[in-house]
Amino acid sequence: MTRLAAASLAGTAIEFYDFFIYGTAAALVLGPLFFPTFSPLAGTLAAFGTFGIGFLARPLGSVLFGHIGDRRGRRPVLIGSLLLTGGATVAVGCVPTYDAIGVFAPLLLLLLRFLQGLGLGGEWGGAVLLTAEHAPAAKRGLWASFPQIGPSVGFLLANGVMLALSAGLSDAQFAAWGWRVPFWAAGVLALAGLWLRHSITETPQFLGVQERARVPLFEVVRDHWRLVLLTAGSMAIGYAIFYTVSTWALSYGTEQLGVARTVMMTCIMAAVAIKGATTPFAAMLGDRFGRRTLCLYGAGAAVLWMFPLIGLMSTGEPLLMFCGFLVALLAFITMFSVIAAYLPELYEPRVRCTGAAVGYNLGGVLGGALTPIVATAVAGRGDGPPWGVAAYLTVIALVSLGCFALLPETRPGAATDAAAA
Repeated sequence: MTRLAAASLAGTAIEFYDFFIYGTAAALVLGPLFFPTFSPLAGTLAAFGTFGIGFLARPLGSVLFGHIGDRRGRRPVLIGSLLLTGGATVAVGCVPTYDAIGVFAPLLLLLLRFLQGLGLGGEWGGAVLLTAEHAPAAKRGLWASFPQIGPSVGFLLANGVMLALSAGLSDAQFAAWGWRVPFWAAGVLALAGLWLRHSITETPQFLGVQERARVPLFEVVRDHWRLVLLTAGSMAIGYAIFYTVSTWALSYGTEQLGVARTVMMTCIMAAVAIKGATTPFAAMLGDRFGRRTLCLYGAGAAVLWMFPLIGLMSTGEPLLMFCGFLVALLAFITMFSVIAAYLPELYEPRVRCTGAAVGYNLGGVLGGALTPIVATAVAGRGDGPPWGVAAYLTVIALVSLGCFALLPETRPGAATDAAAA
């Protein structure tokens, strides 16, 4: 289990590094380089639009790789998704800017971002099922949480590289070539991930399936459509919180509040580091008290915290911004630490790779793709805190809270506990 968890964590860290490096670049530099004819605000919106394309591709990736995972096994998904995402990320670092090739520059950016999302849409299902289906039932939440640490590690890697380049290069050097370096580094990381994953074995639950689903997506839509919609709605607030903190806040803080880029990135990275460190401990609580219970607490905390988050962030004071980000991310991880065990347990093994991944990645469209765009448009250039962003996030949190309330508990022994009570 330790070897499997390490391979799963490393793979998700690498793939989310690829995905996050684009989000950071979109917040900092892609607007002027690829949309120079736009105003600064419109350029940022356009850059976040290309960012959102990756989320739209993720459900398609979950369908494609989910089909492979339910028909051929979880292992091929892990290899194929890593190759696709890594290759697309390296290619982003090679795309000429608008000044060099005109409109083809943003079009290439859109295509490569789409391919990134396609690969990441398959990664989550394969990585999570690798650990969840090998893990003993009593500790499934703990072991399955290791892939959920991967996004934090990937984010810290991506932003650490960007922070180092921002601090060590002039603005002209960073815009000319510095922003490309993290994308090129993705090739080295992808090779390392492939080496870690080449010897992993197929999961016993997949091998135990007597009859494979011929068209897994058809069975999911026919038999589990309500479950897919509820899981997608449940996931939305987690994505909205994370990309509000990691992407929109970075753009808003540097452009509207005048906070130094390195200060904003340091505040966000510190909060993400603590969030990643607490993930397995929250997952152990899920093994003890139930997946649904933690998700309800996390969503409830999000409902209460969105207005304080925006208020603290709008001060521009590093310590206050950090506190706002940290509490929001702790609410997020209270939910997402157990999701890697919760979602697979909701679906039968024959369609699990497709069902769990589709629900998870549809939530990304609802909460991740739209949030930076909507928040940027709502915040605009008005004076004072952007309370409209807080209202938007609170509505999403209420929707997710309602969806979690309609889902069943899946923790082993939960039914027995309920009967005894």
